[in-house]
Amino acid sequence: MTETALSRVGQTSVLNVPSETAWERVASMDGINAELMPYMKMVLPRRHRGKTIADIEIGEPVGKVWLLYGGVLPLDYDDLRIVELTPGVGFREESSMVTMKTWTHTRRLTALDDSRTEVSDVLEFRPRLLLRPLTPYLVWFVGHLFRHRHRRLAAHFA
Repeated sequence: MTETALSRVGQTSVLNVPSETAWERVASMDGINAELMPYMKMVLPRRHRGKTIADIEIGEPVGKVWLLYGGVLPLDYDDLRIVELTPGVGFREESSMVTMKTWTHTRRLTALDDSRTEVSDVLEFRPRLLLRPLTPYLVWFVGHLFRHRHRRLAAHFA
């Protein structure tokens, strides 16, 4: 059986803050969860709590990062690994989930000038076999979730 193609979703926004300020927010779990709520919340394994993305060892498995629907109900988990990291500039995570055979999230920050930063997210994923018929809905949902995240991030700095 041949492997299905990766689905790809992207979202880009401009924040009216310097890139250092944007990075502090997007690299922290408080910032990530503020972007995700009220839809979901990510909970790192106990040994990583209180850390930022920049504190996690590149290439080392983080472990099961729980995704809680509404911040409460376990929905899925992300077997997360940061594979690329440039503090202040971006990261790439690769993982698998109960629902996704592969999941890659790349986030980049680009300073446009001293007071504006472009934030760009690219998600590439392949649903597990049983969910493949739902791929168009998953593409819609991931796109909706990241548009929501960017709106929440921009609102934080408004």
